[in-house]
Amino acid sequence: MAVTSTPLTRSEAKDRTRRRLLRSALAILDEEGEAGLTTVKVAKAAGIAQSSFYVHFKDMQDLLKALAVESGQRLRASMREARRRAGETPSDEEPYRDTFRIPLEAICRHPELLRIQLRARHDPSSPLQGFAAETAAVYRAHLAADLAALGWAADDERGRRRLEMVADGLNALTNAMALGHIEGRYPDVEETVDVLVAFSKGCMHALKTSG
Repeated sequence: MAVTSTPLTRSEAKDRTRRRLLRSALAILDEEGEAGLTTVKVAKAAGIAQSSFYVHFKDMQDLLKALAVESGQRLRASMREARRRAGETPSDEEPYRDTFRIPLEAICRHPELLRIQLRARHDPSSPLQGFAAETAAVYRAHLAADLAALGWAADDERGRRRLEMVADGLNALTNAMALGHIEGRYPDVEETVDVLVAFSKGCMHALKTSG
């Protein structure tokens, strides 16, 4: 007996095409960098007409924002789960190490996404500057909230500000370690995890003892 597939709804078909465009763009970014990313290439790789690209995205900046949002949501969910496990098993070092290993490995899989955001954040002429700054703020707030949930005090304005400073520092150091690994300066990922763990614990200890 032949099995017939249920036809996709218009909404499902549109979502599937959108996801093909995102996957195609990410593959081109990985292989050629931002310079190789064009609507013509992305549409061709996704198997659609170039004009159909604009049904799903206003322009290439709109697509890059969508890539960053979707990958960021997945990454932050994975990091939050790792921090939850670390909080539940404080005697086990591995879940805590995962909280740094996960973002390092994610950045190394698709490094151009980070490079684009770093360039945009510091370039006033970039149409992505505001978005890049907002993304950095989301990561900062996310990490600060998780650190507070793990028991790092933030009971007043000074405590919250210092916790945000730690979150900013950890995010910046994670980015630097990931780029160093990609560039071959820090070939051992586990060694970079060692440094991030030591930095985070040392920083939080200093904040605790300084009151």
